[in-house]
Amino acid sequence: MGEAADFLAECEALHALLDGREAGVFTRVTQFKGWTVEEVLIHLQFWNRAADLSALDGEAFGVLMEEVGPEIARGRFRAVENARIEDRGPALLAAWITHAREMAHRWAGMDPKARLPWAGPSMSARSSITARQMETWAHGFEIFDLLGVTREDTDRIRNIVVLGVNTFGWSHRVHGLEVPAQMPRLQLTAPSGELWTYGAPEAGRIAGTAVDFASVVTQTRALADTGLEVEGPVARTWMAHAQCFAGAPEMPPAPGTRRRA
Repeated sequence: MGEAADFLAECEALHALLDGREAGVFTRVTQFKGWTVEEVLIHLQFWNRAADLSALDGEAFGVLMEEVGPEIARGRFRAVENARIEDRGPALLAAWITHAREMAHRWAGMDPKARLPWAGPSMSARSSITARQMETWAHGFEIFDLLGVTREDTDRIRNIVVLGVNTFGWSHRVHGLEVPAQMPRLQLTAPSGELWTYGAPEAGRIAGTAVDFASVVTQTRALADTGLEVEGPVARTWMAHAQCFAGAPEMPPAPGTRRRA
């Protein structure tokens, strides 16, 4: 399952950014909801471990969800994560990348279609590891921004683009909107220069870089802060509410609030 290697590559990119930096970097506050770098890594580590457990021991995963589910439902997921991930600072970074490497090795040989339990509906193994890559890329964004570094994206971002495409309907439903009959035409330029196309031209058009599209569907950038060209009411409504992740409805950041230092 090649997506496991893509997940690991995303983790390695974030690890390379942070490895060897002064310990004080972990308590610096990012532009994402006031989370610190340390809190971002705690979040990634908790849910990486949860996803791994869902594949290793579905029964144990069920027990975990029974224990933490009520707290998460009350909006206390940060407290849940902080209580169950003990490492902090450089030790946390080391524990996180070590587990990610071990996890990617295990998942590389899995059946991509295997059904795995999750906090919501079950997911395929491919969808689960792609979600972990997406989370790493999206939350890595605020750390790259904080440190004033431009990430060198590769065509592995296609997994996140596809996730954005596949959640076209979800982005509408979670916001209480009617799902359009057709998805607008996407014309996205990959980091390699390849053109990726999806959707129907009669439903509108979205054109630009794959990185900008991924930034909007993961809500790491305001649409106005990207170079995407958006034409037609269906395309505009989608990009205003795009949300490729599960959970409660979330709105994108205000223009200018998420940027590279």
